[in-house]
Amino acid sequence: MKILIAGKNGQVGHALQHRLAGMGEIIAVDRQRCDLALPDAIKATLDAEQPDIIINAAAYTAVDRAEQEPDLAMQINGVAPEILAQEAQASGALLVHYSTDYVFSGDKAGAYLESDPVAPQSSYGRSKLAGEQGIARHLSRHLILRTSWVHSEHGGNFIKTILRAAQQRDELNIVADQVGAPTSAALIADITAQLLIRYQQHNQLGETPPSGFPYGCYHLAASGYTSWYEYARLLVRLAGDAGITLKATPETVLPIPTAAYPLPARRPANSRLDTAKLRTTFGLSLATWEDGVQQTVARLAR
Repeated sequence: MKILIAGKNGQVGHALQHRLAGMGEIIAVDRQRCDLALPDAIKATLDAEQPDIIINAAAYTAVDRAEQEPDLAMQINGVAPEILAQEAQASGALLVHYSTDYVFSGDKAGAYLESDPVAPQSSYGRSKLAGEQGIARHLSRHLILRTSWVHSEHGGNFIKTILRAAQQRDELNIVADQVGAPTSAALIADITAQLLIRYQQHNQLGETPPSGFPYGCYHLAASGYTSWYEYARLLVRLAGDAGITLKATPETVLPIPTAAYPLPARRPANSRLDTAKLRTTFGLSLATWEDGVQQTVARLAR
């Protein structure tokens, strides 16, 4: 079993390499080996490696910069996944692809279902939706896993940004009217591994759908939800408890509305993803967002 992971240096790609070790031959590639902005590079890599499973953990994730570089974001997030799907269809491979809560408007009152209407409000969101649609158009043998607010001790993320700011400033102003579920890259990698084990058990390689394996789109996020403000307060408290020296305290983390912190790209006010379909289909449980955050902060403290 050969598993190709695109985006090996990202948060999820890094976690996948550790979690999937031993499940097969792991081929992890970065932009130098397989630049998703270059269709020929994608095809050349897949032709050379002939993987049984393709995991696309690479993406253009600079949400605000995407407003100035919509074509590049679309090439990496929209066109490249479609090419991966076409190649997987030709070779018989499974494609696992990660998407985002940004495909939704963020205006729903409750958690989003996989079946809810999509309405991205940013260039980034539109590019990620295009990738989902391109995959679905060409390949039935896929798993699209939508997630949100990803964090780990590796790479750039909200946790590192907040702790760096808390070391430099006495007071932090954090948006309080956007909610979601901080989700660790470790959890994403672990659930991905469990899905691949189920896939291997179904012995589906080389078999064309329909089949016994439940392909499709699933929401994958930690259980529970919070706001960026409450998230930041917890981070400052956990970091202090772990012995990290900070200037800010939980009491000096202050709530502000989204309107007080304007950014080029609109963020969803509601990023909650309903994970019932994933949990019931595969019989999985998902750790709480607090557990994942605590583990990431502990690793950073060490």
